[in-house]
Amino acid sequence: MSAVGDSGGNAVDQTGAQRYAADWARAVRGFGFVPLSPTETERLLLGHTVRLARALLSGEPVTPAAEDVGRALVAAHLIAPGVIGWAVRTLAARFPTEVLDVRADRPDLADRVSAAQAGLAAGFAGALRDRTFAQQEGIARSAWQARDDVERALRDSEARFRAVFSGAAIGIGIAGIDGTIIDVNQSFAEMLGYDIEELRQTNVASLFHADDAAGMWELYQELIEGKHEAARVEKRYHRKDGTAVWTDLAVSLIRHDDGRPRFTVAVVEDITERYELQQRLRFQALHDPLTGLPNRTLFFESLGRLVNRTHPSGRVGVCFLDLDGFKAINDSLGHDLGDRLLVLIARRLADCVADRGYLVARMGGDEFVILVDGIARIEDVTAVAETVLAAVSAPVHIGDQQLAVSASIGIVDSDLAGTSATELMKAADTTLYWAKGEGRGRWAVYDPERSARDIARSALAAELPTALDRGEFVVHYQPIVSLLDGQMLAVEALVRWQHPELGLVGPDRFIGLAEETGLIVRLGEWVLRQSCRDAQRWHAEFPQARLVVSVNLAARQADAPAIVDTVADALAESGLPAALLQLELTESAVMGSAGEPLRTLYRLAALGVRLAVDDFGTGYSNLAYLRRLPITCLKLAGPFVEGLRGDDPSVADHRDVRIVDALVRLAHALELWVTAEAVETEAQAERLRSLRCDSAQGRLFDPPGPAEKIVARLRGTPSDGESTWS
Repeated sequence: MSAVGDSGGNAVDQTGAQRYAADWARAVRGFGFVPLSPTETERLLLGHTVRLARALLSGEPVTPAAEDVGRALVAAHLIAPGVIGWAVRTLAARFPTEVLDVRADRPDLADRVSAAQAGLAAGFAGALRDRTFAQQEGIARSAWQARDDVERALRDSEARFRAVFSGAAIGIGIAGIDGTIIDVNQSFAEMLGYDIEELRQTNVASLFHADDAAGMWELYQELIEGKHEAARVEKRYHRKDGTAVWTDLAVSLIRHDDGRPRFTVAVVEDITERYELQQRLRFQALHDPLTGLPNRTLFFESLGRLVNRTHPSGRVGVCFLDLDGFKAINDSLGHDLGDRLLVLIARRLADCVADRGYLVARMGGDEFVILVDGIARIEDVTAVAETVLAAVSAPVHIGDQQLAVSASIGIVDSDLAGTSATELMKAADTTLYWAKGEGRGRWAVYDPERSARDIARSALAAELPTALDRGEFVVHYQPIVSLLDGQMLAVEALVRWQHPELGLVGPDRFIGLAEETGLIVRLGEWVLRQSCRDAQRWHAEFPQARLVVSVNLAARQADAPAIVDTVADALAESGLPAALLQLELTESAVMGSAGEPLRTLYRLAALGVRLAVDDFGTGYSNLAYLRRLPITCLKLAGPFVEGLRGDDPSVADHRDVRIVDALVRLAHALELWVTAEAVETEAQAERLRSLRCDSAQGRLFDPPGPAEKIVARLRGTPSDGESTWS
């Protein structure tokens, strides 16, 4: 058996995957016409099989990969209903045993398989719907383009067009270039609550929603001016009764034979229900509180009797519950009302498990625990958690107050043999805080592997201060080059941890810990001073290079009262000219500054150092406020550059192109330098150059490296893997 494994001991059985793909290919050919040869079909489905298997075994959400496979089936024209039916059915029936070689405990596999089935079906259905929608739009557009010829030649073609236009299930509207509606079908009229005759001779601008009318009219103007051939947006329209309807709107331009704009054809789908559902899913309500049950001592005695028996057998579950935001209720409404609330919630908890005989106890404060004994599987415990959350979330009225309280629950289930009350409650307490960290108002199940990772993370956090004292941190530098001539203009200082056991540790593993523990101020100061010393050595040896060193300032550093003195001292100590130091602050930190922080930025600028906004475009983007700041450079966030990476500029993500173009124009209008981050391909660099971006950094030019690598580059000495841009 050949297999490709992951770090957890699980693997994809390649032989089983090939057998499964072969069966899938045979089934597909039996469902109807297949535009591929048998060998091509089997090869295609083998790739999808392996991708699904790897997604199921990974620690990442499985739904995106499954949705991609569903969409890929439609893209390959494998659209017979039996194709997706066979795949969804066998994903649960055959995949775990034939394709997956699961050697490590994966209690979440069944849920991941279910999620994969749902994602596969959703991706297939969504792609099929988009395909159908595109075909319907094409039919409507083609029908109108042919109308002039049809009127002159074939009366029956007019009838066919009318059948499509009038009978379409989605709304279709035709308007002149001045915005006057010429015709609509019945679906369009019903969607907006008008008669067809009422809409004829109405201007489309009068239907636009007040919140987006200006932008929509500009889009319409650009369309009829011929700047775009088509546009697709989600927007609101006013119904006749004054309510709003959300639509998926696709507008196409129809031209005269000589190319002049003639009409616009709009295809409109009512997505109000979908939009409202999305809004409801974003909304999470808080629910109601509790107290008044057996105490902590009684609970541990009961649990101890179960686990300390001479020959304990069976399983036990613990639901450790804590009210969300109870302290705020106590502080704002008083402890007397808080106590009454705890009594009421305690009674509800007892009532919801009374018929099962489970023990409900108050552990102290607003914490409660439910002992779920005599269980056979984890689902028995999660069912109790669901019942409890429902009970807590019901409305609470105390006196003239109505309160909303929610709860979080940590769930642990274990064999009675080989465990202890202390271990169970320690695990439950850990899991309770996972649930709170994931958003509150929910439950989480104990995962030993996650617990081990948390312990390792805590150990890493504990080592940070000592590591700084021992000099285990190093600074690597990444070149920032001119997109005009490839010259290295600056370097960005990036800290690394040379861990004695783990090797070179990236910042993603310790910067967050440093911020949480407050060590980021000390660490940031060390990076600043070391970077200034390195930069001064480069300046002394290569004064003509005028190489700028760019150092990141964490938000807590920027807020520190002594930051200006710290920067001034680092410059004085190293002898580095202030003009060769650039400080990078995150957009959220810069845009959110006011009062003293704003004055701090001006004081830093007064030292002569440069100030840059890092990851620009992902934060507040308060453009009016941006004008007030003494900054010299904007660094475009990597996600925008990612959309430009196609080798063929024509297939680049046009939204990202427009965004980057707008950001570069904005920066230049404000007389700011623009640097693009995370540039990895020549295509990205070329596109950025065409958009007049000034400079860039990324693996295309050079990955971060030690200071010696910068020295070699300044000397013109080639190094391993050096970019052709040098």
